[in-house]
Amino acid sequence: MPGLTRSLLLAVLATLAPAVAASPAGAAGHTAHAARKTRPNVGIVDIYTTLGFQSGAAAGTGMIVSHSGEVLTNNHVIAGAAKFKVVDVTTHRTYSARVVGYSLSRDVAVLQLAHASGLRTVTLGGGVQLRVGQHVAARGNAQGRGGLPKVARGQIIALHQQIVAKDESGDTETLNNTIATNAPVVPGYSGGPLQDARHRVLGVVTAGSTSGIHRGFAIPIRQALALARRIENGRSSATVHVGPTAFLGVQLENGAGGAKIAKVLAHQPAAAAGLVAGDVITSLGGVTISSPADVRHAVVALVPGKAVSIGWTDASNTAQTGTITPTTGPPQ
Repeated sequence: MPGLTRSLLLAVLATLAPAVAASPAGAAGHTAHAARKTRPNVGIVDIYTTLGFQSGAAAGTGMIVSHSGEVLTNNHVIAGAAKFKVVDVTTHRTYSARVVGYSLSRDVAVLQLAHASGLRTVTLGGGVQLRVGQHVAARGNAQGRGGLPKVARGQIIALHQQIVAKDESGDTETLNNTIATNAPVVPGYSGGPLQDARHRVLGVVTAGSTSGIHRGFAIPIRQALALARRIENGRSSATVHVGPTAFLGVQLENGAGGAKIAKVLAHQPAAAAGLVAGDVITSLGGVTISSPADVRHAVVALVPGKAVSIGWTDASNTAQTGTITPTTGPPQ
């Protein structure tokens, strides 16, 4: 599809080579034989997003985890989205959706499909013992093209891996305890299942190698579901955001000593606070800012409509302070 497939560009700490990312998947049938063939795809959805304050669209994958339409996916699949189209790949039904909550630092998000009931879910394998050498398959919406899910087969090659993820804007995050596999995942698999030979979900595919030998990485399903339960229960914390997301109305890039403003959106909070392109944000809500990623994490803790302090340096390198009142915007 036109637009972007969400991906994380990863560098692995420890023994594995550098890595890239992943996203969505689908299929159906009637006879017993057909049901066996399509069973691996049951509960998988393709997620297509319209980005809120950027021109473009994105694609990813998700997994239905409740009959009422709760969908588990990666946070980077839903980041910046103002509108969702979610397609159940086995029934071909299309749904709109809303964000229930997400974990920016753990790369997990939960969507709720609109007007959904009686849905078939993925088969969860949270109790399955993971081991190196175990055969696995990742399923996803490769390159965001839809249709039947593509399958990347391989084996688990390492457990408990720590990886540093870099996205398209250059922001990085550290993910712990990931499953490493040699399944050749590509952009578009993110948020989809890593399954065992019995089609039980062992993990949420979140990234793949950028170069060299194929590597895929997945968040263990037990870990992802624990975060999903906290989101569903409405329990915000340092790692989980539930409810509306604050929005400043700026596009950022790396700058010396903070987060440089590349663009200020008209009629949005930053413009009202007097910030202009070229200013460098150095603090927000009492939090020191040294990169665009720091702004993203600080914004998640803000409340739309509640004024907070902001510090910046202007084009003449003069320190400025003021207040900014965020509005409601797309998920971070």
